[in-house]
Amino acid sequence: MVHEPEHRAEPRRRSLTSVQVAEYLRDHPDFLIRHPDLLTVLTPPSRQTGDTVVDMQQFMVERQRREIERLRAAHQDLVAISRSNLSSQSRIHAGVLSLLGARSFGHLIDIITNELSHTLGCEAVTLCVEGDGHTLPRAIRAGLFVLRPGEIDALLGPGNDVLLRGPNAREGVDLVFGPAAGLIRSDALLRLKVSRAAPLGLLGLGSRREEDFAPQQGTELLTFLARAVEHSIRVWLDLPHQPG
Repeated sequence: MVHEPEHRAEPRRRSLTSVQVAEYLRDHPDFLIRHPDLLTVLTPPSRQTGDTVVDMQQFMVERQRREIERLRAAHQDLVAISRSNLSSQSRIHAGVLSLLGARSFGHLIDIITNELSHTLGCEAVTLCVEGDGHTLPRAIRAGLFVLRPGEIDALLGPGNDVLLRGPNAREGVDLVFGPAAGLIRSDALLRLKVSRAAPLGLLGLGSRREEDFAPQQGTELLTFLARAVEHSIRVWLDLPHQPG
């Protein structure tokens, strides 16, 4: 005779009574502090039921007020960042247009080392190229400097094309900015790969404001500017394109 398996009833979950919940909350007065998310789903009683209820409502009101202030501050920060990005974009675009207006190679160098600083709102914009370390002086003219072989990699790190630095990173600032180095509190160093027939270059943007070039900022616009400088130099010198 086959016996069918017995079906045991699932144990019923015991429901908590309101008295038990109240006792638990009395024994754990910091419960809502440890679980503040419950305040968003609890229904507060009216203010007329006693002083303790008024305190509870006040706590919830203050919590909502702090959240509103946090969201307002976050919104203001987002608006400020958006405005700053829009301003930076406009300045970079204006700088690139000025490069396109060069009438000669000498004029192009003057635009890069002189006019760009005003257009971009920087303290100094310099152009550096690596030489053999012997035949050329360190400074050719204001804003145009010669670096020794390997110094660009030493500054940027091998394989890095952009480096943003704040006031605590000052390595090589004298090499890149020359006499203006003492004014620089933040800078952007951009690798220039003009052509396989030209030496490695570096575009230096220096500001007296610490917040202008921070390591966490985006670099897309600066990279665009570097590519525009490369292209302009390559066209005026009739050089082959840099592969890769």
